[in-house]
Amino acid sequence: MKPVDIQQKLNQYRYHFIVTLLISSIVAFLSYAAPSMLAVLAYFWPLFASTAVLVVVIMAFGGVSQLSTEAHGRKTGEGLLEYVSAARPEHMDEEPRGFE
Repeated sequence: MKPVDIQQKLNQYRYHFIVTLLISSIVAFLSYAAPSMLAVLAYFWPLFASTAVLVVVIMAFGGVSQLSTEAHGRKTGEGLLEYVSAARPEHMDEEPRGFE
């Protein structure tokens, strides 16, 4: 391949090289300016701990409530589904009365 052909290929992809160089420079600057991961963990550890406790509590109560509904012979949410799918109340079947 001749040097002229190489120069033409490089010119063809010059915008790709510029964008790659620009993105690499931005990532390098942000990695230099950003705080370390340990600093972020030290700052947010109370939030992480409380979220973990909340998830454990939700899992514990979810398991207990599931066992209690199965003991009563109903699946979870079955009563709510029956209520929602039930026929409309009698007063809703009537046509609305006008103000006369």
